Amino acid sequence: MSNSFGTLFRITTFGESHGVGIGVIIDGCPAGLALDPADIQRALDRRRPGQSALTTPRKESDTVQVQSGTFEGLTTGTPISLFIPNADQRSDDYSHIAGAYRPSHADYTYDAKYGRRDHRGGGRSSARETAARVAAGAVAAQLLAHFGVEVKAYVSAVGEVELAKSYEELDLNLIDSNPVRCPDPEAAALMETRIRAAQAAHDTVGGVVTGVATGLPAGLGEPVFDKLPAVLGHALLSINAVKGFEFGSGFEGTKLPGSQHNDEFYTDEAGRVRTRTNHSGGSQGGISNGQDVFFRVAFKPVATLLQPQQTINQAGEAVTLAGRGRHDACVLPRAVPIVEAMTHLVLADLLLRARANKL
Repeated sequence: MSNSFGTLFRITTFGESHGVGIGVIIDGCPAGLALDPADIQRALDRRRPGQSALTTPRKESDTVQVQSGTFEGLTTGTPISLFIPNADQRSDDYSHIAGAYRPSHADYTYDAKYGRRDHRGGGRSSARETAARVAAGAVAAQLLAHFGVEVKAYVSAVGEVELAKSYEELDLNLIDSNPVRCPDPEAAALMETRIRAAQAAHDTVGGVVTGVATGLPAGLGEPVFDKLPAVLGHALLSINAVKGFEFGSGFEGTKLPGSQHNDEFYTDEAGRVRTRTNHSGGSQGGISNGQDVFFRVAFKPVATLLQPQQTINQAGEAVTLAGRGRHDACVLPRAVPIVEAMTHLVLADLLLRARANKL
């Protein structure tokens, strides 16, 4: 079963959208790490519903309970259990789809796989499951901070509205200065207008989140199947609604000749090995080279529309469905902390694995 992720820093999430709550077990976190529950809560507050007029109005405080694995503010090396109660379920909003398949949802595929499904908010397939990942990612972030590694993500496109600047041209301290979580104020305003237009039309819109990790040492990643970009791609493609992943120069890099795309090495004044450009995205041979790691993640438009759509029911009969309840018109603003969390989890795991590879 694929409810677990990671090798040495390993998580297992549990719970459903309309159950008692959701949670995560973290195994492999080293002992002696200062773990502040307030940092976990701050990460969850960035993901929680109802935080602005651009997100679903479902009201969840997402108050985290640290149930095990710490003593006197430090991790003990034993499993860390984090639990987040559900408080604002409205299961009746989903009664009309109990026997029908919503377009582009997991309703049909869950029936095909398990022979049954929880239709209340999608059950385990709901994006609410990602709150558990964000909680675990906040623990991983505190481990990474111990080694000087930082991860930031931001919205770089909403629909056809794209931010043309690279992360190096932006002040990433402005990410949370607006509800879209785009660090460029002008682009953020245009993106907000695009999301509000989708809301007004009872439609949805997708977009792109860009992520960057700084302070990484060289040597993270495994040489064959668990390459840094491969594990990161696996993690980010596991997020609800993600349909694409680009690492480094990505698809745009295919337009350059090799003579321009190659990253030439040099030794800086401090004696460190560096590259003059970073088209590789901080990785060669699947192993980090000490440069910034950067990537892009594509999110499809939210599948639930508050307008009629044609589909079928479990008997194969044609029916018309329209979404009810409380839903995001654009998942991007709330996806930013989820992208950061999955990146934190990957890098924490690879960092521990790298330290185990040599004396």
